[in-house]
Amino acid sequence: MARGVAKRLDGFGTSVFTEMSRLAVEHGAINLGQGFPDFPGPDVVKEAAVTAIRADLNQYAPSHGTPRLRQAIAAGFEQTYGREVDSDAEVTVTTGATEAMQVAMLALLDPGDEVILFEPFYDAYPAQIIFAGGVPRPVRLSPPDWSFSLNELRRAIGERTRAIVINTPHNPTGKMFSRAELESIALLAIEHDLIVITDEVYDRITYDGAVHTPIALLPGMWERTLTLNSTGKTFSMTGWKIGFVIGPADLSAALRGIHQFNVFATATPFQEAMAVAMEQAEAQGYYDALRANYTALRNQLRTALEAADLPVLPVSGSYYLMADVSGLGFDDDVAFCRYLTSEIGVAAIPPSAFYADPTTAPLLARFCFAKRPETIAAAAERLAALPVLRPKRRS
Repeated sequence: MARGVAKRLDGFGTSVFTEMSRLAVEHGAINLGQGFPDFPGPDVVKEAAVTAIRADLNQYAPSHGTPRLRQAIAAGFEQTYGREVDSDAEVTVTTGATEAMQVAMLALLDPGDEVILFEPFYDAYPAQIIFAGGVPRPVRLSPPDWSFSLNELRRAIGERTRAIVINTPHNPTGKMFSRAELESIALLAIEHDLIVITDEVYDRITYDGAVHTPIALLPGMWERTLTLNSTGKTFSMTGWKIGFVIGPADLSAALRGIHQFNVFATATPFQEAMAVAMEQAEAQGYYDALRANYTALRNQLRTALEAADLPVLPVSGSYYLMADVSGLGFDDDVAFCRYLTSEIGVAAIPPSAFYADPTTAPLLARFCFAKRPETIAAAAERLAALPVLRPKRRS
């Protein structure tokens, strides 16, 4: 660590996403690693942003979000889940869900407080907890169905436990927490007076009739839950970084107290455009079309992976597939993903990056299917060479 650099950065190097994307560029690989679409977002959203810019909506928005966007978020939640939300006191617009998670940690944690994470976890979570002075406590999800032990979760709760983080639909596994699982978590949160922070950025991207249940709607949970979301995943505009948090007035006020001194406000014309998108989405059948499109892309990539002798684990939500690479003769998932990128020409993410101890991770690889059909088809052609070119298994 360089002289003068804060110790909180110890152990945090370049993210796995950056490394694999760099390797993909270096080798001209098709990037199925980093989770962003390679197709455009809806024209109506882009035109709404242009209109907002030309109308000179280019100055600071209110710190907690423009009224129109907060009202659209509240209306969408009520329309989908039947729960009325106060757009003035219970909705906060953030610069993406990543900023939302960071300000939530800063608002809730004192130094030494502990936060429970389900492992594998999105790799930003531990860093954000540590930056806020907290201590991450992982609870393992086990393949192939990514279930967890309620007893392990119960044992992870201690005197300094402040919060539990849930990500559903889950990145990187595609798991959706069942209502029964959420109910068991809720009971423990209530028993131990814990906050639940739930990352639901893929809530509109689900498959095969799977039903997304916000834990905030379970009995006794609204007053202790912050629900994080992002328009970037839903409307394929990840670079706009328009996220939001729904939560009770007291927790929202605490979060806003940090947010105002962090980024203060999020880009005004993009907020206006996302308000237009959310106002029109349901009536135009956008969410149904989104699920149908991603279902087709999931099926296309699943077929390609299985044809390359890469068995795929079940997925209920998000836009990722986890493939089993345990029988291919590689020492770990990083070695496989580097080989796949440099020799086969397809980039994937090694999920060991999402574990507190990477050496304990199962041998899997994460592939993103938020790509055009022709991108996946080109990747399938390259993946077809994998059974031929892969290293021989050691005896």
